[in-house]
Formats: sequence, C-alpha cells, structure tokens
Amino acid sequence: MTPGRRLWLGRLIMLGAGATAAGRAAAVTLLAVRVWPSPDTTRITLESDTALVARHTLREPPPRLVVDIDGLALDETLLDVVGKVRPEDPVIAGVRVQPGPGGAARLSIDLKQSIEPQVFALPPVAAYRHRLVFDLQATQVRDPLLALIRDKLQAERNAAASLSRLPPPAGASDQAAAEVRDALGEFIGRLDRPRPVTPVPADPAVATPAPLPADLQQRIDRLVIVAIDAGHGGEDPGAIGPTGLREKDVVLDVARRLRDRLNEQPGMRAFMTRDGDYFVPLRDRVRKARRVQADLLVSIHADAFYTPRARGASVFALSDRGATSETARWMAERENAADAVGGVNLRHADAAVLRTMLDMSTTAQIKDSLKVGHEVLARLGTVGRLHKRQVEQAGFAVLKAPDIPSILVETAFISNPEEERRLRDPAYRARLVEALATGIRRYFARNPPLARRRRV
Repeated sequence: MTPGRRLWLGRLIMLGAGATAAGRAAAVTLLAVRVWPSPDTTRITLESDTALVARHTLREPPPRLVVDIDGLALDETLLDVVGKVRPEDPVIAGVRVQPGPGGAARLSIDLKQSIEPQVFALPPVAAYRHRLVFDLQATQVRDPLLALIRDKLQAERNAAASLSRLPPPAGASDQAAAEVRDALGEFIGRLDRPRPVTPVPADPAVATPAPLPADLQQRIDRLVIVAIDAGHGGEDPGAIGPTGLREKDVVLDVARRLRDRLNEQPGMRAFMTRDGDYFVPLRDRVRKARRVQADLLVSIHADAFYTPRARGASVFALSDRGATSETARWMAERENAADAVGGVNLRHADAAVLRTMLDMSTTAQIKDSLKVGHEVLARLGTVGRLHKRQVEQAGFAVLKAPDIPSILVETAFISNPEEERRLRDPAYRARLVEALATGIRRYFARNPPLARRRRV
C-alpha cells in the first residue's frame, strides 16, 4: 500500500470512529469486489462471508446513486471498487467510499446518464458466498436492430470506397473507367445520405416498436440476421477444464470469430448477445435475439461432464416432450442453472415475460431448429469427433424463443483433457468456426427466411 493510500484509508477509518461498538462488532468480512460493465448496464458485486443489508437512493444534481451498507468496514477490499471502474464504463463516472449514517459504509456512485438501479442479495451458490449486487441499467438504450443495419451500411460504404481507389482493369477505356467511378460515387453518396433515427421504447417486452424508415425497412427485409450467444460470462465462468481453461472465455472467442466470418457473407449480419466478459440472464439472451428480429439463434458452449471420459461435439434443439437422452437432460439442467450462478434478480422479473420467454415454444420453431441443427452437426463431424450423431433435444431455456429457430452447440467437453487442449488451439477454433458458418449458410440456402416483421 502506498503512503498516500494508507493515509487516505486512515482518515476514512477516523471519520468512521463515531460508529457504535455494536456496529463495529457486527462488521462482516468483505471477500471480493467485482465490476462488470456491458453496453447498457454495469454490475457491481460485493461478496462477503455473511449477508449484507443495504439501502439506496438516487440523487441529483449531479446524478448519483447513494448506497448505505450496514455493518461493512471501510477496508482495503471495499476501497478497491474505486480503481475497478474503467474510464470507458457506459454508466459509472466514478465511485466514492465514505462513512455513512449509523456506522454504515456509503458508496456514492457518480453516473454518466440516467439509470434504473436494481439492488438485490444472492444466497451462496457454487463457488460464491453471499453476494450483494447493484445492476445499473441505463434508461436510454439504442435500438440494436438499427445499429446492426447501420454497421452493415458502413461496411458497404468502406468496401465501395476501397473499390473506387483501385486502378481500372488493363485495356479499359478512360470513359469506361470514369463511368465506374461515377457509379461508385453515386452508391457511396446514397449510403452516406443521413437517415432519421427512430426512437425505441425502453422495454420492448411491453411496448410496440415504432415504425422504421422505409429505406431501412427494405434493407432489413433482405438481410439475414444470426444471433450468436456466447454462453455464461461475468460472474458465471461456466465449466472449467482440468488446467483451468474457462468455458466463458473459449466460447466468447469462438462467437467473435463466427460473427466476423458471417459478416463477410453478402446479405448476412451477425449480432452477439454478449460481446464482453459480463453476465446476461437466459431470458435476456432470448429477448435480445427477438429485438433484432433474428432469423436464427446459435448458442455456443463447451460444457463439462461428471466424467472426464466424455468427449465430442453435440448440437441440441428444444424439446417440448422431455429430453432425448439422460445426457441431454443433465446438460440442460446444468445450462439452465446459469442464472443462479450469474445472479438474477427474480423479484424484479415480470412473471408474464418469464412465461413468454421460458415456456412458449412452437412446433414450427422446433422443426426448423432440427433442420439447422442437422446442417451444423454434419459440418462439425468433419472437424472432430461427435458425441452423438443426431441432433438431441432437451428443455434448454435459451432455446425457447417461440419465433426463432434456435440451436445450442457444445463445441467439445472442456472437462476432457484432450479436448481442453484442442480448445486452447486457435487453429482448432478456426476450424470449428468454419464448420459452424458452413452449416448456417447451407441451412439458409435451403430455407430462405420470410420477410421480417417488427416483433413485440
């Protein structure tokens, strides 16, 4: 500890000296502080040996969230929260730690924008003890579908600009070269033309989206959108291999590679339910895919089994009649337990939304999911061993979008030492990605999506 930091901590302790002896005796041990920023939400987690009790209020100006936590000492672990906030955090401008009333510890969280806070406690689960969670959700979020289309437009503009700088083919007349340059210039001009921005309701689950501009709606109707779901993340590491390789890290890298590969295809765009190390609840993964009106959801995993001998890739679709095997049932239960490990505020969840996202399924969705699953499984078989040679089915919560064909891909068993070594290999990951991309392309070549409609 630096002298300045030691002096600062000493002053804070002196300021808190007015706390009662009873309050000091009740102080709990803080085990860890973690900060998880995502595009629209930042999560702060305080892990302790016993449950914490907190009160919070929103204040302004300037906008800030004030949290008072009973029985918590102003120690070095708590002060670490100050340094864990990154400058690029979308929500938090800074954190101050100071004594609160009645011997409580106070966190003053300065905000960059208006938020809707959720503060809730989680009981011990898996490797975690008691956790106090602050989810700071921005009230103004961008429309992910419009962002996806504008990213595609920007990629087209960049490609056209690169073409315009190429020398004309050998033997081409000056007039022909000029005509090509003029055509490219006109195309770039159309791409650069400003378009109106359509506001989007904060909660798409309960509000009807506003209509899109006609030119953007045309492009959306022609674009195939694939939602890529990298499993686990943040508080939830997923399965861990014999040498410590974490599932959440492997699948995020595979998902990013698959996104880049699909974005190279004309008329196709990939959307990621998470593009960083943060946790997304299962129902929100489904909701994100529906918000961008995805034509397909691919959830990527690398699970563990209770025996290290289990090996091989698998593809799963939803089942509304029970699991097709004991292994499928066991794995679905493991994946569906991710919310408990990652941390979900169940009191805040709307019961109707949960029923819609986690209980609705349709025969057509399952039929299409099996089709794409067969295509992907066949390509994975060219990369390595398959665990089963048919698409299995079970009640995976992340596959329960009623209107989006959805598959869950277990790329390998990370609990198998040989397969863990393969998953570490970037070349092996590249082959996995090529197999996934080829299977997806083959599915859409045989099953072109219908015209896209705005979903609610």
